Amino acid sequence: MQALLQLVPVLVFRALVDELTRRHPHFGGVAGLLGLGLLVLIAGGLVGVAANYLATVISENIVFDLRQQLFGHLLGQSMGYFTRRRSGDILSNLVNDVDGIEVVLTQSLLNFIRSGCLLVGMVALMFALDWRLAVLALLIVPVVVIPLRLASRKMYGTRMLVQEQLTDVTAYLQETLGLSGVMLVKAFARQELERERFARLNSDLRARQVRAAMTARWFGMFLTILQAAGPMLLLLIGGLLLTHGSAGLGTVLAFSTVIVGQLGGSVQGLGSAALATAGSLAIWQRLFDVLDDHPDLSEHDDAVALPEVRGAISFDDVTFSYPGAAHPALDNAKVKIEAGQLVALVGPSGAGKTTFSALAARFIDPQRGKVMLDGHDLRAITLDSLHRSIGIVFQDPYLFHTTLRDNLRYGRPEAADDDIWEAVRDANLEEFVSALPHGLDTIVGERGHRLSGGEKQRVAIARVLLKDPRVLLLDEATAHLDNVSERLIQAALQRLFAARTSIVIAHRLSTVVSADVILVLDRGVIRERGRHEDLLVKNGLYRRLHDSQFAADRAGTAA
Repeated sequence: MQALLQLVPVLVFRALVDELTRRHPHFGGVAGLLGLGLLVLIAGGLVGVAANYLATVISENIVFDLRQQLFGHLLGQSMGYFTRRRSGDILSNLVNDVDGIEVVLTQSLLNFIRSGCLLVGMVALMFALDWRLAVLALLIVPVVVIPLRLASRKMYGTRMLVQEQLTDVTAYLQETLGLSGVMLVKAFARQELERERFARLNSDLRARQVRAAMTARWFGMFLTILQAAGPMLLLLIGGLLLTHGSAGLGTVLAFSTVIVGQLGGSVQGLGSAALATAGSLAIWQRLFDVLDDHPDLSEHDDAVALPEVRGAISFDDVTFSYPGAAHPALDNAKVKIEAGQLVALVGPSGAGKTTFSALAARFIDPQRGKVMLDGHDLRAITLDSLHRSIGIVFQDPYLFHTTLRDNLRYGRPEAADDDIWEAVRDANLEEFVSALPHGLDTIVGERGHRLSGGEKQRVAIARVLLKDPRVLLLDEATAHLDNVSERLIQAALQRLFAARTSIVIAHRLSTVVSADVILVLDRGVIRERGRHEDLLVKNGLYRRLHDSQFAADRAGTAA
């Protein structure tokens, strides 16, 4: 509609010139034509506002869906995906790349549609007015289209380089300006080095952005020259037709001023939209690369939800290998864990303890064999019902930069305050929380850095207690804590283990003497299994680990 309204001023201008060049022009006719032009201008403006609103809504809906799809797709990826990619790269996909698409859609979508409609309508009107001048005006179009194709290819390449550099800058900023990164920089007095590193990254980004901007600018200059040269050529030919009496002055002036301006504007609009679209192809390619990276761990279509979980876990000839590893991280593991048992995993670094725990949580799938929960293959269980039944306490617990209450409720958002306080008491946190200036509404800081290591561990234990899962996976929570914190956490853990199937990665063997079963792993193989006393009697790997650790502890105490 807006494109059609832009055709009316051409006819109004032609009629106005013809009226004014008559021997006795009528003022009423002139006023009427000017009034009509004003009304069309107002109507075009209103239609333009409505069109802009509609185009913006459509564009923003596309960007919203794209961002949602990307985020959901990334959440569905396995843990291995996030170890292969930098977190800054992923953040760049969600922020820089999506923002780039948003700019193109909001600025180019309406421009492309409006310019295309105007071009079609303008061509039809030109032939209706004078086919000779119309042909001449259209001869200019190929001169624009050919360099447009060359500019589009160049724009694609320069835009891809810009996005790649933006990814590097974003990744660097996230790594360096995170709380842990800043602490490391200050601790090693590397501020000047990091300033220089960022200056190099920033300088490369500036150079690439200038190159991309100049590619578009050169083409814009070419179009501007054509917009000036076109009317001159049409005036020359129009003047020739006027001298022979085969064209009217209104028609010639309409072609050389309004029509050429509208035609040039529509061609330039299409060219700018095409350049922006060509530049965005590099961004689309990056996003499609992410969306086409299918998760190596997914939920089967016929997966069932477990309404009630007892917690019996078994490993049936399970083997798992990481890509490029010299030997399997877990090799032919056969384990049966009864519901409610406490199982400890011990062994030297790289023995396969973390892999065992990750398989039990189905963060990874075995290449051979099956991991079972209550007799069901984990691959046949919906991921939501599986992970709702599992609670995990990491050695370095992660807390969000929000209130203590929100962190505790993360696994059970609907929990009442009475339930929260019960979990706080069971985790030996009541005295600590009561002493906080804002209690449960205290902000814990990024990754919980406002809390001590022991406090963070007890918050993580309280979070799992509140969730109340049937299966617990624990990466030893007392490995690097002082004696007071260790005693408080050990007391909290005894409440956490009660009536749950618990798999504990034990770094300090003193914490697993009461385990129902201890699995001793070495280079992916379960070498020994049994209770603490029985394994000591066997005088095998467990005994050697035990004696070595306690000898080191005694030496440290003596020192």
